[in-house]
Amino acid sequence: MVIEKKINTASVRMKSLDPLDHSLELLHFGFHGLTVEADRFLATQGLSRVHHRILYVIARADEINVGELAATLGVSKQAAHRPLTHLFERELVCYSRQPERHRFKLLALTEQGQALEQRATELERQALREAFSCTDAEGREAWVKVMTALAEHLN
Repeated sequence: MVIEKKINTASVRMKSLDPLDHSLELLHFGFHGLTVEADRFLATQGLSRVHHRILYVIARADEINVGELAATLGVSKQAAHRPLTHLFERELVCYSRQPERHRFKLLALTEQGQALEQRATELERQALREAFSCTDAEGREAWVKVMTALAEHLN
């Protein structure tokens, strides 16, 4: 299997300690496979996965402030501060204030931020398209059910 070759050539030889270990490895390496091309692109821009996560969320929110962004990402405002500041400095993200909510910075992507987010996300979509082409509708539905059940642990 390809994943076993990748695991064995990229790391130490791992033994299974539990029947679910292989599934955990597939999830870990599968996520890395999903993001590898986007991460390479982001690196050429001096950015990382965390920057893309921020851009991704802001692109899809009608109005979002820093606290809401941090909550959506599951991090503290302090943890979001450094990468967000970097995105402001690079003029990929901007903010505005509404008179009735003057204490809150409402975040938005600049035109350059939108283009960068779209390119990185399209690389991930392409990886998903390729992966989904290896299965049928039933397989895709099963994948959605498994991922949804895992995401429910966040609640």
